[in-house]
Amino acid sequence: MGHGTVSAIYVSPAAGELPHRVPQVEAVAGRGLVGDRYHDDAGTYSGERWEPIAHLTLIAEEALAAVRDEAGIELSAAEARRNVVTTGIDLNPLVGRELTVGGARVQVQRLCEPCAYLEQITRPGVLRALVHRGGLRARIVGGGIIAEGDHVAEVAR
Repeated sequence: MGHGTVSAIYVSPAAGELPHRVPQVEAVAGRGLVGDRYHDDAGTYSGERWEPIAHLTLIAEEALAAVRDEAGIELSAAEARRNVVTTGIDLNPLVGRELTVGGARVQVQRLCEPCAYLEQITRPGVLRALVHRGGLRARIVGGGIIAEGDHVAEVAR
C-alpha cells in the first residue's frame, strides 16, 4: 500500500482564478472542498453534462520537480491548478483505488492529464511536460478535514 503526506492545499473560489494556498480545508462528500469553485458547482467542468469527478485533484510534488529538472519549466503548485499536493506517494497506480487524505476518504477516478488551457495560462511546454504526471481526479466519498502534514494512504482492500 502506498502512503505519503499532504504538503500543500489549494482552492480557487472562481473559474480562471489562480488557486491560493490554505493550511487546511473541509472536504464535503459529493461536493468538493469548501471555498473551492467545484464545491459551489461553479467550476468549468461543473454541471449535469460532466461526470462528478472533479471534487478533488491531487498532484505529486515529485512531478513538479521532474517538470523543472527534465523540461526546465518552473511550475508552481498553484499554477498546476490541483487542490492537494502530495509527497512520498506514487499517484498514478492509485487510479480506481480508495484513499484517505487527512480526515477525508476519496475514490480516485482517473488521471488528471494536462490540457491546452493550462499551457495557455502558464508557459509553453507545460502540457507535454505534465503528460502522465498531472495528478489524479477523485470523488470525495467521506468528508473530513484535510490539513498540511496529514497522511495520504491507500485504503486496504
